[in-house]
Amino acid sequence: MPITDWPDDERPREKLLQKGPLALSDAELLAIFLRTGVKGKTAVDLSRELLTEFGSLRALLESDFERFSRSRGLGTAKYALLQAVLEMARRHLKETLRRGSALTSPDLTRRYLAAQLRSHPHEVFAALFLDNQHRIIEFEELFRGTIDGASVYPREVVKKALSFNAAAVIFAHNHPSGIAEPSEADKHITHRLKQALSLIDIRVLDHFIVGDGEAYSFAEHGLI
Repeated sequence: MPITDWPDDERPREKLLQKGPLALSDAELLAIFLRTGVKGKTAVDLSRELLTEFGSLRALLESDFERFSRSRGLGTAKYALLQAVLEMARRHLKETLRRGSALTSPDLTRRYLAAQLRSHPHEVFAALFLDNQHRIIEFEELFRGTIDGASVYPREVVKKALSFNAAAVIFAHNHPSGIAEPSEADKHITHRLKQALSLIDIRVLDHFIVGDGEAYSFAEHGLI
């Protein structure tokens, strides 16, 4: 049965307009992006097949052009459209958390950091430097590679914080595995950084770990 024959509250586009995007499954959101299915399959059917083929929505969204375009129902035009959508989302968040704006929403901060770090295929350790009113001074990627005591240098973080005259900092790094749980190394380096920055009166407000789902907050789990 074509989607146009479905009840209004089951059609992805109408469902989104009535209930908001959070009410839709990954397959329904992808179906809206695809717009049409292929012969014998609705856009929702095709979306379910693609999610199974790629393994997850994240894997599909982050696939390269060659891998993406090999799949039925996808191709050059869809790849270009997807990249434009993803980049607009990143720029929207960046403009929302522009230099000089105050951090008033933990959820917005979490989404911004996730958008900046989630797509990296390797671990990236970054920081949001803030003034004494928690206004953004700068976001910077500081280190790349496995996040442990050998690859994150507190001295360099301190130098960077001083160069920005920061009063507070929020750290973040990604787990390419998709599992947003802190390792012992994550906890250890966070403790070392907090100690080093406290010597110059700079507060560590949080450390987010970005995986597939919602970013893990050290502060929310009492680890800061």
